[in-house]
Amino acid sequence: MAKTGTTTQGLRAAIERSGYYPALVAEAVEAAVGGEAIGSYLVHQETTFDANEVRRHVTVLVLTGTRFIVSHTDEQAADNTSPTPYATTSTESVKLGRISSVVLSRVVANPEKYVPGTLPREVVLTIGWGAVSRIDLEPAACGDPNCEADHGYTGSSTADDLSLRVSEAGDGPDAVRQTLAFAQALSEATAATAR
Repeated sequence: MAKTGTTTQGLRAAIERSGYYPALVAEAVEAAVGGEAIGSYLVHQETTFDANEVRRHVTVLVLTGTRFIVSHTDEQAADNTSPTPYATTSTESVKLGRISSVVLSRVVANPEKYVPGTLPREVVLTIGWGAVSRIDLEPAACGDPNCEADHGYTGSSTADDLSLRVSEAGDGPDAVRQTLAFAQALSEATAATAR
């Protein structure tokens, strides 16, 4: 479930409503935010299936006047490094001027009947700031089907630091709305720092 808003108390309440290790998540996020005012936030809990395990994780995105903060917390089952289950939480603070892309992909049903303002059934928010890049390579070829020469490789590099998928079916319509609102706030903030 995604929650968005603009106050420290609202952020803490959204983290608590997620029910996912709220004391741990809130402490990590609040330490990263420090004394800055919150412009917008998004709390998104997701459950995934990994082999025979059900795993949960939560991502908290916070926008301040100068930074974009990402917090991610995962739970882990007991393993050979720990006899008890444990959670790992991390935060990253990115200056708004470093954000190179904010991509919002919308999936709509029956696009020929689309009415402006209709809620997409799914959105994917992808944010890039240069910390992680993906390189996709494939053998290069020429137009001659009989050519056996080595033409090297061709490919593309894509910034892919964070990707968050929210769907109406899985997360509810409010979560989709909140993701759209956060994406807009982040886009506006990065545009303002580019001036």
